Amino acid sequence: MKRQIGLWQLVGFAVTSLIGTLLHFLYELTDGSMLAAPFSGVNESTWEHMKLLFFPMLLFSAVQFAAAGQNYPNFLAVRAVSILAGTLLIPVLFYTYTGVLGHDVTWVNVSIFYVVALAVFLLDSCLLRQGVLFGPWKQLLGLAVLWLAAFCLSGVPGSRWSCPSGRTRSPADMGSCYKSALRGAFSVCGVHNEFTTENLDHGLLREV
Repeated sequence: MKRQIGLWQLVGFAVTSLIGTLLHFLYELTDGSMLAAPFSGVNESTWEHMKLLFFPMLLFSAVQFAAAGQNYPNFLAVRAVSILAGTLLIPVLFYTYTGVLGHDVTWVNVSIFYVVALAVFLLDSCLLRQGVLFGPWKQLLGLAVLWLAAFCLSGVPGSRWSCPSGRTRSPADMGSCYKSALRGAFSVCGVHNEFTTENLDHGLLREV
């Protein structure tokens, strides 16, 4: 069983890396197709790079669940935790290192995607081996969370999470990036924009 888990995770990392790389160029290759836009990178924003990890992992998860899900009664809950952790880790790493350096570096941006993809499948493997997150309601919750995340990620235009690139960023720039990101995510996921704007401007997220 443990060997089988390791094999699935290795294949998952390879498939996610390959499909994520292809999705990075899909929008441009299809001449801006609206069918490709929800799942592929339409620009170089951080939000679009989150999509490049999430959707390949979601697709692979569907295949794995259909092929071997019966062997892992905690699969859906564990995979939901792993995918969301990786998807959120991308902006955390990006904004942390660019906040320190004051600018972004192309090879680091690319490396973050592959490093996070590897980390996600390692986390997934550990959780499956430990046998955590059992229970039917946890599996249903995991499935619901994945569908909600897919809806939010496919529905938010990349411009809502775009930040100045190719130049030095000031602390004020970084604060604006965070605020733009949260406003975009909240508005698409059903939270009223006036509410989020008011809270962001009154201390939930302050510009440095």
